[in-house]
Amino acid sequence: MHYTLHQLEIFQKIAELKSVTKASEELYLTQPAVSIQLKKFQDQFQIPLFEIVGRKLYITEFGEEIALAAEKILSEVSAINYKAMSFQGALAGKLKIAIVSTAKYAMPYFLTGFLKEHKGVDLVMDVTNKSEVVRSLENNEVDFAMVSTIPKNLKINRIQLMENKLYLVGGKQHKATNKNLSIQEFEQLPLIYREQGSATRNAMERFIASQKISTYKKMELKSNEALKQAVIAGLGYSIMPLIGIKNELNNGDLQVIPVKSLPIITNWNLIWLKSKNLSNVAKELINYIKEHKTDIMNEHFNWFDKY
Repeated sequence: MHYTLHQLEIFQKIAELKSVTKASEELYLTQPAVSIQLKKFQDQFQIPLFEIVGRKLYITEFGEEIALAAEKILSEVSAINYKAMSFQGALAGKLKIAIVSTAKYAMPYFLTGFLKEHKGVDLVMDVTNKSEVVRSLENNEVDFAMVSTIPKNLKINRIQLMENKLYLVGGKQHKATNKNLSIQEFEQLPLIYREQGSATRNAMERFIASQKISTYKKMELKSNEALKQAVIAGLGYSIMPLIGIKNELNNGDLQVIPVKSLPIITNWNLIWLKSKNLSNVAKELINYIKEHKTDIMNEHFNWFDKY
């Protein structure tokens, strides 16, 4: 057998995602290139690694075993590369971070300078909802998490990064006035919610309950981007984090609607388990953010002050 590390990487990613198309996207390769390498890899085994039923790809039991072995081999190869760089005096290793979906508008700015400075650091960042982020942290699957609500059941350390402001937002179809929206007017709005487990959903529900607002749910969507597009299209209104709608506010597709007791203000935090045995890479990231977070805020988020 003469399979390559590149083929192992491709097959492992296909097995993980159960899709040639998705694997090609994550690996930044064309779909034909991935398909060719998959065929060459399969040709070296007499037992099928996968099967196509209808238009769906399924990994066989044998394929699952090969994918697991490939993951271990690739992990060892990465470790060799990291060790080589470390012996040359470079900071090297893998950094794993889980963030809530809205945090994708902020976290990259706190990482860009660090990753440019340390070329030997590889980033794995999972973007999901709050429940999954907390689960990943609790199970020690990641080094850090970025959240706006601190999980009460975990003993954590944290760095407070920046404010998270949530406003009532509508599309350009809404007729704006200079007055706060009354409770009666609020109750007439068709509201669009994030899914259960979302910190934005929780904040929105707490606000509505605290103001004793009787309203109705128009729809529920599983991503901030989908929710944003629904509001732009005029399907309803939502309470949304300011950080994710900068461009839409600037071009007039969305507008902040003034409501008494809004915005809801929380804080974005980078958190990690107190019991976590941090790698040198993780420790250096903490030092970097503590040193540079004010400069990052001034450079990229000073527009917050307009709202």
